[in-house]
Amino acid sequence: MNFSFFKRKKAITRHTIAFYNVENLFDPLENEDTLDADFTPKGVKRWTTHRYRRKLQQLATTISEIGTSSTGRPPDLVGVAEVENKLVLQELLATEPLKTVPYDFIHYDSADDRGIDTGLLYNKETFEVVASQAIPLVVDGGNAVPEGTRDILYVLGKLNGEPMHLFVNHWPSKRDGDLATEYKRIIAANTITGFMTDIEKKYPNASYVVMGDFNDDPSSVSIQTLKGFNSLYNPIEKLQTPKRGSVNYQKSWCLFDQILLSPNFLTDKKGTLTLADANIFDVEHLKECKGKYKGSPFRTYVGSRYLGGISDHFPVYIQLELKK
Repeated sequence: MNFSFFKRKKAITRHTIAFYNVENLFDPLENEDTLDADFTPKGVKRWTTHRYRRKLQQLATTISEIGTSSTGRPPDLVGVAEVENKLVLQELLATEPLKTVPYDFIHYDSADDRGIDTGLLYNKETFEVVASQAIPLVVDGGNAVPEGTRDILYVLGKLNGEPMHLFVNHWPSKRDGDLATEYKRIIAANTITGFMTDIEKKYPNASYVVMGDFNDDPSSVSIQTLKGFNSLYNPIEKLQTPKRGSVNYQKSWCLFDQILLSPNFLTDKKGTLTLADANIFDVEHLKECKGKYKGSPFRTYVGSRYLGGISDHFPVYIQLELKK
């Protein structure tokens, strides 16, 4: 794909914001500070440099394609989950075709035991970073001991000159059961709304974009708790059907990957960014092409068995259009 349009400085009126859980983007090196031994050449997953480079290439190609059918260019912002460190993001952005896009990234190491974090890729020509920080997510892991989990990434920036407050999330999983872990995701929702309350003391009528793998569907208590603050709108919600979602678990579709917006993006006020579209990027080459899981995301691994796919999640995205 030719990205020479960046050199033409053509006026940009539509912007794509995406979120992608990239399924365990680890480098093949063993880190003594995290539980990443499985993702090494001698680990149970036999995670070699060749497999790592293949995944980088697949991810770079996929990210470059999100939203291009209506914009002709890669996303302006991409929130990512399950990235091990800064190195994997540096190498992802150095991989064709992303190499020619003026991307940079924001990343903080979190307290997650496995060493997987969230991050934000951004186009330096359309998005200006003003401030960023990692918001610790503190949940009880049992016996009053805090559980090591992913931080919430907060970024204050300007997209096409319009200020916005972004949150990139990867909330605690349901591994130990939906009801048994629900409280953790409700804590995550309350952590964000509490942070927003502080934001509005300094920035009244702030514009929010909250994206992530929430490990909950739109109807879950945690997402409804999040939506209840400042009437956040979830344009991804309407996309869920029994035959469509962002992740497939035991042959059932779930919509864990979502992007929520403040009402500021729903107006027709001239000179502002307004919601124009929302979708799941579930194109055919990201899907299993045969077998009993045909149509599901083509994942990299099932347990310790290497499949060679891209991710067990589909990306989701929204597009904001400048009203004239």
